[in-house]
Amino acid sequence: MPKNFIKKYFPDPEKIKQHKNLQFLGERLHTPNLWHLNRRSVAMAFAVGLFVAWIPTPGQMVIAAIVALFVGANLPISVALVWITNPLTMPPMFYFAYIVGLFSLGQEQLDADMTFDVESVWASLGDIGGPFLLGCLILGTLSAFIGYFGMRFLWRLIIISKWRKRKLRNASSL
Repeated sequence: MPKNFIKKYFPDPEKIKQHKNLQFLGERLHTPNLWHLNRRSVAMAFAVGLFVAWIPTPGQMVIAAIVALFVGANLPISVALVWITNPLTMPPMFYFAYIVGLFSLGQEQLDADMTFDVESVWASLGDIGGPFLLGCLILGTLSAFIGYFGMRFLWRLIIISKWRKRKLRNASSL
């Protein structure tokens, strides 16, 4: 069962609740949905994690954890999903976000011969920043939407499948 497999790798909620550096969160850290695997908390975790993964800033895990605390999403899944954007996937994902932003604004791409070194990108940040951030917002929202409703749909399919198997098993035992 996927639920038991995932739970096996979760951190111990009691250890996290007792951690001295997290005591400032108070009772919010004791919300059951932060640690349980149910349809709502997992779907919200996918929405949070996938949206935050498109935020082009350091500290995505912290942002995902804070948002998960406030919306009642599963905390470990929310934090783990931001690793979709890692040093290997970030360049193509963020370039795609820039292209989506350009398309949305109806703008043309900057000079195709531009070199992608720190100085060139920093010099043209004013020109690429708007389309890039808009593309990140669009893709983050779209990813969150697909993640949320996709997980709810997948969860429902798994439950229906279990019901059918149980019904067949019960019918054959009669």
